[in-house]
Amino acid sequence: MSHYFDDAPAVPSRPATVTVAVPGARFTMRTDRGVFSHGRLDAGTGVLLRRAPAPRPDGRLLDLGCGAGPIALALAIRSPGADVWAVDVNERARNLCASNVTANGITNVRVSAPDDVPADIRFAEIWSNPPIRAGKHALHDLLEMWLPRLEPGGHALLVVHKHLGSDSLQRWLGKGGWSVERVSSSRGYRVTRVIFPEKR
Repeated sequence: MSHYFDDAPAVPSRPATVTVAVPGARFTMRTDRGVFSHGRLDAGTGVLLRRAPAPRPDGRLLDLGCGAGPIALALAIRSPGADVWAVDVNERARNLCASNVTANGITNVRVSAPDDVPADIRFAEIWSNPPIRAGKHALHDLLEMWLPRLEPGGHALLVVHKHLGSDSLQRWLGKGGWSVERVSSSRGYRVTRVIFPEKR
């Protein structure tokens, strides 16, 4: 069975076009089977883009698990002075995100596989609708890999539904030494800010 968090989805391609309208950004993007949220803007992603605080106007911003790229495109449009990185393990997702960036005339997004992000790169902000359905251990491994790549004073914004473990994830992050706060709730989704701690 193929999943959107696989490196190379086995399901046949079936593109569909979606118009995204969120505060500060409006664009059209192609989606596809084998990539997260085919044929629509995922509800959680919509909550994140509509309810989270505005992104920084500059610095490096990371869309972790970019899929077709709605978060990366929105960040790039809202913060044209920022350097936006869009990262995903899924090759079809990366290709789709890159084509959506080009189609919308956006020039400040870099699409990359996780292993191709230079080890010394740090991010002012990480935005993510993380792959909860990959399983708790895979999710924890993902966050343990990327959260330490925040700059001092940086933060991550994560959206997770309450029925998919948002509260337990928040507790796990707190136990790991991260400063965590809920910044918004809507339609059962919780937007959580994870702040780079003074000492860890």
